[in-house]
Amino acid sequence: MPHGAATVASDARASIPARLLRLALPVVGLNVLNVLSPAVDTAMCGRLPHADVALTALGFAAQIVFLMLVAMIGLSVGAVALVSRAYGAEDHARVNHVLQQSIELTVLVALLVATLGNALAGPLMRVLGAEGSALDVATSYLGPMLALSVFYYLNVLLASVLRGVGNTWLPFVTALISNALNVVLNYGLIFGKLGLPALGVPGAAWGTVVSQAVGLAILVATIRRGRVPGLFIPLRPHGLDRSVAKELLQVGAPAAADLFIFNAGFLSIVGMLGRIDPVAVAAHGVGLRIQSLAFVPGLGISQAMGAMVGNALGARDIAEAKAVFSAGLRLSTGAMTAIGFGLVAGAAPLLAVFHVAGGTTLGALSTTWMRILGLSMPIVGVYVGIMGVFRGSGDTTTSLRVNVVGTACLIPLSYLLGFPLGLGAFGVWLAFPLSFVIKAVYGLFEYRRDRWARVGVALQA
Repeated sequence: MPHGAATVASDARASIPARLLRLALPVVGLNVLNVLSPAVDTAMCGRLPHADVALTALGFAAQIVFLMLVAMIGLSVGAVALVSRAYGAEDHARVNHVLQQSIELTVLVALLVATLGNALAGPLMRVLGAEGSALDVATSYLGPMLALSVFYYLNVLLASVLRGVGNTWLPFVTALISNALNVVLNYGLIFGKLGLPALGVPGAAWGTVVSQAVGLAILVATIRRGRVPGLFIPLRPHGLDRSVAKELLQVGAPAAADLFIFNAGFLSIVGMLGRIDPVAVAAHGVGLRIQSLAFVPGLGISQAMGAMVGNALGARDIAEAKAVFSAGLRLSTGAMTAIGFGLVAGAAPLLAVFHVAGGTTLGALSTTWMRILGLSMPIVGVYVGIMGVFRGSGDTTTSLRVNVVGTACLIPLSYLLGFPLGLGAFGVWLAFPLSFVIKAVYGLFEYRRDRWARVGVALQA
């Protein structure tokens, strides 16, 4: 390589941390909004008469909403992997073709959820233990959420595709507008304020759906007006391209299974804690609310890494993809370590936000779980950084394999430490960071094999 070219390449490498940070910050903000939006809805419904029924109903409904979202998350992972690769190769025709095909598949998934989801929601919630008034309220909430899920799903898809072409500010700003509207509409529709009818818990669903529709309209209008160079959304369907659909499935299906298995591991922990002490389940729930926010920075950095790795592999620049990994791993690990320190040092004041008193059994167990979570954060930062490379390259089968191995270790470790070794809830929770150590070590081993790079280049070819 000539000296001048080497200097340019070196400058580009040096700019990678700054580029990654600029791309990641709006993603982190978007993820925070996604976490806070249902929390605000829940807080409002908690002020209704019979709040216990309302909150129980929302708890069951949230499980169904997540279950119905798994396939869409897989599709969005496939879309961003293919789009980022095509964008890195400067193949804008391919970018828009994948976008159009992804939109049509998303609409099909949403139609499936609207029909089967509403038909199966009641039986599924009964299996989970919902009954009586809570079941009725949850069903009334899920009706519009599932029937009109197309708005939310298309928002998820477009945010992913925009990340793949390096534009994370548009979905973030749009989400700010949509979330602000969601607060106003839900306030009006839940309580009958602002001249709107009082619908109670279903009002939260209708407010959310309308705000999602407005957010989608903003994204589509902005893209169609040419504000995102190289990206265009056709309003007329062109029919499915089986080859693209197959590629999206090959990348997306393992990502969907990955997410499902990850959450299955958490459900197994809840089951074990329930056998030890029901109060431990409550403590676990409090910790998970905090964890959902604590994971956001690392996951946002991971998603940004995935987009940049895809761009680099689209340009067949494996060296840049590895430079992105190095910068991203430092950034995600550093961010999660800082958060972990805050969780350990600030456990008591954080728990006070949830009105958990320190001198109670719930307070003691919640503090223990919070501190274990805090100590887990650095290794979680390593893990999510590695997963960003695998998903960005389209090598989602490797990320699935890593997660399967980690979860296969988590469940027996939780049981062994909690029961035969007699450590109780502490032992069950201790298996959480240990499983992430296993995932991180195995993930690094797989990263060094460079299969992800070969898969990424082959996808572009």
